[in-house]
Amino acid sequence: MKTDTLKAQLKRTLRRDLWIAVAPAALLIAVAFAVTFYFVKPAPPKTLVMALAPDEGGFNYMAKRYQKFLAQQGVTLELRTTKGSVGSVALLAAEDSGVDIAFAQSGTTGGKGQEVPEHVASLGSLSYVPLWVFYRGEPVDDVRGLQGKRIAVGPEESGTRALAMTLLQANKVDAAPTELLPLERDAAIDALTQGKVDAVFLVSPAESPRIQKLAAVKDVRLLSFTRAEAYTRRYPYLSRHVLPQGVFDFAKNVPDQDVVVLAPNALLLARDSLHPALAYLLMRAASEISGTAGLLDKTGEFPAPLAAGFPLSSEAKRYYATGVPLLQRYLPFWAANLVDRLWVMLVPIIAVVVPLGRAVPAALLWRVRSRIHRWYARLKEIEIQLEEDPDQEMLQDMLKRLEEAEREVNRIAVPIAYAENLYFFREHVDVVRRRLTRRLAGAPEHKDAHPMQVPA
Repeated sequence: MKTDTLKAQLKRTLRRDLWIAVAPAALLIAVAFAVTFYFVKPAPPKTLVMALAPDEGGFNYMAKRYQKFLAQQGVTLELRTTKGSVGSVALLAAEDSGVDIAFAQSGTTGGKGQEVPEHVASLGSLSYVPLWVFYRGEPVDDVRGLQGKRIAVGPEESGTRALAMTLLQANKVDAAPTELLPLERDAAIDALTQGKVDAVFLVSPAESPRIQKLAAVKDVRLLSFTRAEAYTRRYPYLSRHVLPQGVFDFAKNVPDQDVVVLAPNALLLARDSLHPALAYLLMRAASEISGTAGLLDKTGEFPAPLAAGFPLSSEAKRYYATGVPLLQRYLPFWAANLVDRLWVMLVPIIAVVVPLGRAVPAALLWRVRSRIHRWYARLKEIEIQLEEDPDQEMLQDMLKRLEEAEREVNRIAVPIAYAENLYFFREHVDVVRRRLTRRLAGAPEHKDAHPMQVPA
């Protein structure tokens, strides 16, 4: 029973010592991790919302491919359709729209004075999307030759209309007697082929079947911009391209001569609050989807940080300078994001946990030793009294006090790992006891007898 009592006492004492040593360390670690979690990036959302105009710039086809790519990485892409690039940008700029990204045409804004909206940045250009100006009548070499014509310029919120109005206003042919009609793409093409309008402005990829078909229609001409270089100087988001003779149809030689076209860029825009991991993932998708060659694009030419009328995001700048982040090159998206978020947790581990891993055992050892070392004062007191040549009665009292100290120390619960401190004390007790016993017997002390030294 006595043994069981001692074991129970030992366990209670050990638990108390552990709590005293570990609790402050645990509290410090918890504070360190709490502070660190404040700086840890939140996990990226699993759903993205994209604004796009399905009938503009081949955006609908690209959006489907983005949906497939992102789904393979565990991200759902929801599509929200608009009437055009202007509407898409306006929706992206609105704080409460819920839209995260958008396809748009370079040079277009969200309206409201044609200023670049705040909190909207470009992730890069995806392709050239030429401006096609088809017309009937005598050949003209620029939009100024369309003065007084019936011109389909696209609906109000479209990027086509925004670009058409920019060029028409620059040439002062946007006012009467010129008639500007807000027709949709398909309606405008039908109206031109039926002779109901004199010209149409269309922004569409060179690979579009509707464009290639319209270029082959008899009595319909494709305008070649002789002053294209001047336009690109005034409007940096435009670029000059030459459509070679016969590129649409070699057998029918469509077009029948080289045609100079102006082309804005298809843009991938995002709010500046978009999670960085998703920004890099979208640019990886752009590299896979837009990296192939086209009639106007070379292999690997896109995505690219071309002038677009919108500032390039910080993630896009790093992507085009150094490529895909290291973790995303070798790990799945979810794993790369997890590691990227949690690496900062190494800071409290290295700065706090490692030092405390050494400090806690030292504190526990100090707790055990402190309960034993305080009895060394009793031993030292007895040794000092021995030097004062005590009488027999005092020697008996000193021996009694020594035995009492030994009994008390033996009752101290000491973990096995630290039991050596207890045995050191008992050895020192024996040293003092032998000296007392010799004095009581009247025998001289041995020459090797020396004052007790307390272990460190």
